[in-house]
Amino acid sequence: MNQQADIRRLLPSVDQILAWPLIHQLQQNHGQPLVKQAVIEELDQLRQNHCPCEPDQLAAAVENHLLRLLSPSLRKVYNLTGTVLHTNLGRAPLPEEAVQAMCDVARGASNLEFDLEKGKRGDRDSHVEAWLCRLTGAEAATVVNNNAAAVLLMLNTLARGKEVIVSRGELVEIGGAFRVPDIMQRAQCKLREVGTTNRTHLKDYNEAANARTGLMMTVHTSNYVIQGFTASVPEAQLAQAAHAHGVPYAVDLGSGSLVDLRRWGLPYEPTPMDSLANGADLVSFSGDKLLGGPQAGIIVGKRALIDKLKKNALKRALRCDKVTLAALEAVLRIYANPEQLASRLPSLRWLSRSQAEIAEQAERLLPAMQIWADTLFCVTSEPVMGQIGSGALPVEQLPSQALVLTPNASKRSANRSLQSAQKALRELPVPVIGRINDRRLILDLRCLDEESELINQLRKS
Repeated sequence: MNQQADIRRLLPSVDQILAWPLIHQLQQNHGQPLVKQAVIEELDQLRQNHCPCEPDQLAAAVENHLLRLLSPSLRKVYNLTGTVLHTNLGRAPLPEEAVQAMCDVARGASNLEFDLEKGKRGDRDSHVEAWLCRLTGAEAATVVNNNAAAVLLMLNTLARGKEVIVSRGELVEIGGAFRVPDIMQRAQCKLREVGTTNRTHLKDYNEAANARTGLMMTVHTSNYVIQGFTASVPEAQLAQAAHAHGVPYAVDLGSGSLVDLRRWGLPYEPTPMDSLANGADLVSFSGDKLLGGPQAGIIVGKRALIDKLKKNALKRALRCDKVTLAALEAVLRIYANPEQLASRLPSLRWLSRSQAEIAEQAERLLPAMQIWADTLFCVTSEPVMGQIGSGALPVEQLPSQALVLTPNASKRSANRSLQSAQKALRELPVPVIGRINDRRLILDLRCLDEESELINQLRKS
């Protein structure tokens, strides 16, 4: 114990360490407060572990401490999970046109809310509204920071203090435990549930409508499917019922696509154009899911109602910044040429890749992965099933190909080996994120563009 106390007393003071040449240089590069705090924390580690101070080792530890601290927390990763629009991994990747547009407006002043033609203040929605109307056929459009915000804005504007009629089978919970009833409560609306979980009829809506009704609403159940003995009311009938009772009809599409995905061999997903054609007054959907753009909540529909949304004080709190609007405008422009959509929009390119193409890529990657795995794993190329993700088409699967790491260890230690392999892949310069299934590590290659870069970092690790 005395020896440990002596070791702690022999540690240099913070001021002494700050005078060391390497530490002095670090202060010039990163500032004295940050370096001083790193020194204090590294000294605390030495005291707790009762370690003597080796000046070179301590200086190196402080430098590494600063490198870790100053490294970006939000980093690029390789999504090899098999879920294309992975919420935890950033959902849709942006096309280069959108990235360039973001950089252009981020570097300096822009006409975010300035009308260059009239020389006076403008509306920030104007940068995307015309494109949204052109692509969907809507009279008007507005944009907020995500689709939950879009739903909140619609409810608070059109039905504050009133009842909103929704089928009981559509009271969904989205990621992070956000639920439709909770959003309604925050919007200061009263939820009026109709029907049952699996069956709702038109008469249920008509019987629930009264003088307190502010809105009828359909919530697209994009993240789950009820099958079997079911019944739901078509949008066109609900629109007629809402209008007969003198209230608007809104549709929350969630992940809404701006194109018919069947063109690329993918399952059908309802579009905003479908809902508007069916008589919906407002339709909301996300920007960073099937649309393939930045995070945004998009609302399209009747001009009179959109104008009301824009006058709500919540609109300012929920509005998008210049970088998001620049990216969204660039993505919407890509939709003007559907023939090039799959080649220019990364998310659609990933979704429409053939299994044969992915299998060829797997064969090219397999040798490097086997060398990286050494003798701890047997690496094989195998067909797998992936998914679209982010609540889009939840029961549909995408045939894909994966590199599969099977432990050569006993069953008892296999799980430990798999966890270690996952951790090692996450610690690569560009982390690799896969999934463990049935005591095997699955690396689905559907979303891998940078094949040579991955091979190079596997060889260097």
